[in-house]
Amino acid sequence: MKRLCVYCGSNTGNKPVFAAAARDLAAALIQKKTDLVYGGSATGIMGILADAVLSGGGKVTGVIPRALVDREVAHRNLTELRVVETMHERKSTMVEISDGFIAMPGGYGTLEEIVEVLTWGQLQFHAKPCGLLNVNGYFDDLLRYLDGAMASGFLRPQHRAMLLVADSPASLLHQFSQYVPPSAEKWV
Repeated sequence: MKRLCVYCGSNTGNKPVFAAAARDLAAALIQKKTDLVYGGSATGIMGILADAVLSGGGKVTGVIPRALVDREVAHRNLTELRVVETMHERKSTMVEISDGFIAMPGGYGTLEEIVEVLTWGQLQFHAKPCGLLNVNGYFDDLLRYLDGAMASGFLRPQHRAMLLVADSPASLLHQFSQYVPPSAEKWV
């Protein structure tokens, strides 16, 4: 994989383990010679991740809507900063230029972005891996929800299996290297 998109918080959260995980992910990306694509902010987990990749000699592309350049404090020292007009353009650009997608701890935006790109994979709009870096069990409740959706007949097992999960970057990136998208379509 040449480029991985990471969705994560523009805040740091209240546990040091979140920042540590961002640094660990950065080290894993650098080791694999994989470039980072992310939301372009200099703050929070987003900024920590970008700074760690850059300080390790990696390449970072940020994609940020013009309206958020000042509010999210756009990172001005990236390899490339793409300023787009809308959130929709931000997301589609990130999907277009990335070979896979990881969500780290974050809020509404992180959740919305990983679920949307996972849905696009389910609908066969792309065949790229999607995963959760489940830092300190952060996504455990979401995983229970998805298991409940599958048990209730709203999500097929092969589509539930599309979402890769690990608590370490190395394990998640290994799963990404082995990923085969499901052949079954969403519809009956």
